[in-house]
Amino acid sequence: MINGFAAYKAKDELKPFSYENSSLKADEVKIKVTHCGICHSDLHLIDNDWMMSSYPFIPGHEVAGTVVEKGSGVNDLAIGDRVGLGWQAGSCHSCEDCNSGDENLCSGSHATCVGRNGGYADFVISQAAFAIKIPDALESEYAGPLMCGGVTVFSPLRRFGVKKGSKVAVIGIGGLGHMALQFANKMGAEVTAISTSDSKRAEAESFGAHHFINSREDASFANHMNKFDLILTTVFADMDWQALVNTLRSNGKLCFIGAPPQPAVVNAFSLLMKQRSVTGSVIGSPAMIKDMLEFSATHGVRPVIEKMPLKDVNLALQKVANNTVRYRMVLEI
Repeated sequence: MINGFAAYKAKDELKPFSYENSSLKADEVKIKVTHCGICHSDLHLIDNDWMMSSYPFIPGHEVAGTVVEKGSGVNDLAIGDRVGLGWQAGSCHSCEDCNSGDENLCSGSHATCVGRNGGYADFVISQAAFAIKIPDALESEYAGPLMCGGVTVFSPLRRFGVKKGSKVAVIGIGGLGHMALQFANKMGAEVTAISTSDSKRAEAESFGAHHFINSREDASFANHMNKFDLILTTVFADMDWQALVNTLRSNGKLCFIGAPPQPAVVNAFSLLMKQRSVTGSVIGSPAMIKDMLEFSATHGVRPVIEKMPLKDVNLALQKVANNTVRYRMVLEI
């Protein structure tokens, strides 16, 4: 029997819920959950904003815990291994994306808490390939948020070759942005934080920003033309995207990891003449998550977290919904 807190209908408080877990498939593991982060995606799933939720279901996809049972075909994990589980709990392992190491792009992927029960519970089940060992030097309470938010910002930094001397800008100093600043800094980049409030300046610098731009005071970014190799936008808000494209150097990239409500409109000519590009990124493959966890352990990258017990999950969800958490909420199971 697996016990947790489930949404029984859209926009309702979570309530206790129990279900019988079926026998493990050969490629699956059962994880004893010790910590589970709360992501804004959980709120959307609970409210069925994306029209993909079926009730009742247990949310949660930023899991840290230990392997307590494994299928007959699992050889890379042992009972007692400490692992993390993110948004994705499985893929088809046979499509072009899976075969090229981009399992996170698999059209047949299985989300951890869509059509199945997630991590706001004492146990959760996933394919073993997506249960990633947590390095000894990384505490479980921090590993949970890294499994989703962490790899979301780490992946484009890695894929687009950020290294010593790269000039990187991060838009938004929140649940995603504060980790992006740390990763970019530890990769050796010259890092600029972009925010709407000067109140974030000191904190952004503490996370590794070398420079700070107040986008309300400098909305045109006129003093920053041809400056950045990569801009990561972590916000779910509209901005002057053309002005931001103009701040890119030759071959620079504007990468969306947050989706603005309105289409992002840019002049194609401004892309052509400098070979600039506008792109997006979503979570990361198991290999990328492993790389991210090891990088975090080695370089001391940690999300800023608040912790609450699972029994107070509805209060924790309300704090996340009200944007009063600095910066990631973690449930202790």
